[in-house]
Amino acid sequence: MAISCRIIGMKPKLLEVTTVYSGYLTVDALQVRLSDGSIVSREVERHGDAAAVLPYDRERRCALVVHLFRAPVFQEAGMESIEEACAGMISEAGQDAEATARREAYEELGVRLATMDLVSRVWSSPGVSSERVSLFLAPYVSADRVSAGGGIESEHEGITVVERSLPTLAAAADQGRIEDSKLLSLVLALRLRAPELFAA
Repeated sequence: MAISCRIIGMKPKLLEVTTVYSGYLTVDALQVRLSDGSIVSREVERHGDAAAVLPYDRERRCALVVHLFRAPVFQEAGMESIEEACAGMISEAGQDAEATARREAYEELGVRLATMDLVSRVWSSPGVSSERVSLFLAPYVSADRVSAGGGIESEHEGITVVERSLPTLAAAADQGRIEDSKLLSLVLALRLRAPELFAA
């Protein structure tokens, strides 16, 4: 008869880390001792943290989003573009999440943002990735749109900027048609904080 024994009070412990791939992203092979004493292997993808922002216009009740090509989405679903919240990696030395969100909003959306409200800092896929994404809401007015956006040409992002009505985004959320988790989280957060903006 097999007997299972849990070791009381033991904490998980990282025993060994081996980098098995290093490029745009890094993949580490981990050996971990779990709280029950089992030793398991896990792989972790690392590419740094990110920031995402949903700029919204209170008067016109709309928000700025991006449509762009994503290789994994194309490979898995054949979709040529996906609608997302504006986002980018926290890659510049000394830059924090809020500064990154402002930078990406300027580059991708062509909008300058003043007030930034942090919604949360979330693990994007905690089973396989170390990435954490800081999610922001940011009000803007028409005068804050200073360029067409579209991203940096050398990065070949192919970004199309779309101004979406908030009631339409709410309907898409209700119908399960928002496929980007960042955008879904931010739409729901804004709807909770300012439901009057979403009235039909």
